[in-house]
Amino acid sequence: MNQYPHLTETTTSSEEILKGRFLHVFRDMVALPDGSAASREYVVHPGAVMVVAQLADGSLILERQYRYPMKAAMIEFPAGKLDPGESSLACAQRELLEETGYTAREWARAGVLHPVISYSTEFIDIWFARKLSAGKAQLDAGEFLDVLTASPADLLSWCGNGAVTDAKTLAGMLWLQNVSSGAWSLDWQTL
Repeated sequence: MNQYPHLTETTTSSEEILKGRFLHVFRDMVALPDGSAASREYVVHPGAVMVVAQLADGSLILERQYRYPMKAAMIEFPAGKLDPGESSLACAQRELLEETGYTAREWARAGVLHPVISYSTEFIDIWFARKLSAGKAQLDAGEFLDVLTASPADLLSWCGNGAVTDAKTLAGMLWLQNVSSGAWSLDWQTL
């Protein structure tokens, strides 16, 4: 049931603009709530995961990776896109291992975020991981990054002073603060 019919836009036509290896772009015509027409361009994204991985001493596993659209190396939590048919947890486990070399014995799904609701269908499932074991990273061909650790206080400072601007990492820090304070809870599972 549509809870907000006075806000709903109805698709009247759809045109594929680009089908790349990763992104799929459409231009739709829509009927607005008042009956007028408008154009909407958006990216169809397969979805992704982000992992807030915490070592026994409380340190967080982070990455520094060059992000071409930003023309800068960005600090962020480990993350990656879902492969076709892959579960969110399997993706989180795979990305943590591939990018950082770490595996975790305990996992908890915290929730989901939609980083760019104005032009993309992308969602990112937020996972927490603990009881980590270090190993060797298994980066994809053409993937280059530094793995680093930081205390939650350091990451919070970087979020506050603009050193971290990645939306998913900012959201991950918010989640971490609320979990750490006891305001939000997680349902941990041992694997």
